[in-house]
Amino acid sequence: MASIRFENVTKTYEGATSPVVPNLNLEIKDKEFIILVGPSGCGKSTTLRMIAGLESITEGEMYIGDRLMNKVPSKDRDIAMVFQNYALYPHMNVYKNIAFGLKLRKEDPAEIDKRVHEAAKILDLEHLLTRKPKELSGGQRQRVALGRAMVRNPAVFLLDEPLSNLDAKLRASMRTEIAKLHQRLNITFVYVTHDQTEAMTMGDRIVVMKDGIVQQFDTPQTLYEQPVNLFVAGFIGSPQMNFLDVEIAAEGGRLYAVLGKNKLAVPEFKCDALAKYAGKRVIMGLRPEDFLGQNMLTEDNAMDAEMNFSELLGADYNLYMTVSDIRIIVKIPAAGKQPERGAYRIAANMDHAHFFDKETEKAICH
Repeated sequence: MASIRFENVTKTYEGATSPVVPNLNLEIKDKEFIILVGPSGCGKSTTLRMIAGLESITEGEMYIGDRLMNKVPSKDRDIAMVFQNYALYPHMNVYKNIAFGLKLRKEDPAEIDKRVHEAAKILDLEHLLTRKPKELSGGQRQRVALGRAMVRNPAVFLLDEPLSNLDAKLRASMRTEIAKLHQRLNITFVYVTHDQTEAMTMGDRIVVMKDGIVQQFDTPQTLYEQPVNLFVAGFIGSPQMNFLDVEIAAEGGRLYAVLGKNKLAVPEFKCDALAKYAGKRVIMGLRPEDFLGQNMLTEDNAMDAEMNFSELLGADYNLYMTVSDIRIIVKIPAAGKQPERGAYRIAANMDHAHFFDKETEKAICH
């Protein structure tokens, strides 16, 4: 069993006035692929390093399985860690880099050789075993770092921003390789990134952090469809969700989200949650992909907008627009000629609209 459990864990650095991670409660299941995601300084790497034993715990308890880990040295935790900078030994070839940890543990040479070649086969490194790190590409170096961790047969695999030094194409391919590796090894993976695309495509569940506090811990689909607050809604999704300051108006037994001269009908299934906000202002969120085609325009979903410029992304256009002096992004299929600047009427898919309390920033309904 390699579940991981934080119970009221706080991390405060010496001389700091406030903790970098305050009162963390988190449970990671055995064999899960968990992503810790959030902006720089949110505490995700510190959390990973506490699991690894590279950072001490100021208060609280951290368990791997049923074993309390607060005072257990890193080398005795049955974990393996892959760093952002690979940390390969430049004077050693690939074989020796992968085998290094096993040799330190004085494993049997035949067993070392077996594990190195098994890892090299899985990671497509067999033809590179005699090369030095300087002769390898970034993606190959990253695979060597993964191989060195793999051969230890750890219970927990920790990865700290492992793809941040790679170009976009390599990052995409390595995401797939790491996901396949998790399926093959069938052990607990904890992966830190600031890239929400990595988080959404790789993790079984995602921990979204801000200022050391877990904002939401759930599946990628739930984070996307039901963010618990404005921060999660804005962090998950690319381009990020559009936020519109609207007034909820009650007319003729219906509710409307009013933005300037635009009056958008609130679907019935959202009305119960929004009823108490009638006459008040809330934040309405619409993702760039949550707009309908021109043939779907009605008086209940139409918004007057000014299109400022467009961005072609192969199959789609991102349209950069202004609605009542608020900038938004609208994603549409790239069919026909390039959209021209000027006045537009766009149709909001109100079934997919999210509403947030302006004061608490918590979700009202989705």
